Amino acid sequence: MYLVEVNRELCSGCGECVGACPAKLLALDGEKKSFVQGDPAECLGCESCTILCTRGAVKVTEY
Repeated sequence: MYLVEVNRELCSGCGECVGACPAKLLALDGEKKSFVQGDPAECLGCESCTILCTRGAVKVTEY
């Protein structure tokens, strides 16, 4: 099982992680910052979001 987290302080709001998530767990809010919508434990562990995030704002951990 995997868990996805977003460090909003590091997020630039580019939206790359949002488009890359096959589970549709990431979204942008009104401040143009990424956040996890729904259950973060539904992460598939593909790490597409972490690969595309140049600022290191998205983290996927296995548990």
